[in-house]
Amino acid sequence: MPFFKEELKEVKAFVFDVDGVLSKDTSPLNEDGDPVRTANVKDGFAIRSAIKAGYPIAIITGGFIERVRLRYEKLGVEHFYDKARNKTECLNTFLIKTGLEAKNVLFMGDDLVDFKVMNLVGIPTCPKDAVHEIKAISKYISDKNGGEGCVRDVIEQVLKSQGKWFTEEMLNERAF
Repeated sequence: MPFFKEELKEVKAFVFDVDGVLSKDTSPLNEDGDPVRTANVKDGFAIRSAIKAGYPIAIITGGFIERVRLRYEKLGVEHFYDKARNKTECLNTFLIKTGLEAKNVLFMGDDLVDFKVMNLVGIPTCPKDAVHEIKAISKYISDKNGGEGCVRDVIEQVLKSQGKWFTEEMLNERAF
């Protein structure tokens, strides 16, 4: 099996779950009883940087909160799948739209609903606080919890492995 850092050189796209990955897996509830999602600005900076470097990014989530969609659209994410009951179908749609192969996709998930789709991609990853079954199939477990910079962690590692991190363009970028 290749060394993980070498495999990062083959990544051409990123796919992320929301709850427990892009946002914390615990949150206060609003007046309607829905969780209030969090967003990590360092994750946002990394997402914008990856998009500017030419990587397609998809968000696949079972939830539906318009503010979440708006956040990632503002960052430049063009492939957003919410209310996803079958994440595998969403991944296949993303692959068709981008012309990529699953072996070149890094997916980060944290819970059992991500299990099937993570088994299809080349680089399944997870945050430190993912459930045991997801950790068992991940090629990389971030040292960061969901919503606390795990997305920045994996994007930064990929871009560094491909010589696309800390570019002049990034120095002129503002945080999100």
